[in-house]
Amino acid sequence: MEIRKLAAQEHPPMDLLLLADPSVRLVKDYLQRGQCYVVVLEGSIVGVYVLIPTRPDTVELVNVAVDEAHQGKGIGKKLVLHSIEVAKSLGYKTIEVGTGNSSVGQLALYQKCGFRMNWIDRDFFLRHYEEEIYENGIQVVDMVRLSQDI
Repeated sequence: MEIRKLAAQEHPPMDLLLLADPSVRLVKDYLQRGQCYVVVLEGSIVGVYVLIPTRPDTVELVNVAVDEAHQGKGIGKKLVLHSIEVAKSLGYKTIEVGTGNSSVGQLALYQKCGFRMNWIDRDFFLRHYEEEIYENGIQVVDMVRLSQDI
């Protein structure tokens, strides 16, 4: 398994990116502003994340996604830990991440990787997405924001 930056001539793995964020418009927007990293396993891209600079010394981890056939194997955790190391190597002091209020697995993963909850962006998904999103039988309404100093 290799985690690497997406090469300039490569097309982003939109099928994976849309697993974590159903908005093509938002995905395209942050791909333009950030750096995309992929997990390659046996010649295929099976995971992805994007890092976006947000403020001086701060970067945001967005769109952590793993192909459904490869979920539950620790790849998501490796992606999150890799993003932290990349952020450190680029000189950032803080890394942030946001996820839906109903994203129980993601909230657990981020906390296992050292992130701490610091605020809730109320109604984020109502403001930024035209269609309702449901996860774990719960409507995704608020974004839970987490961060860690690195």
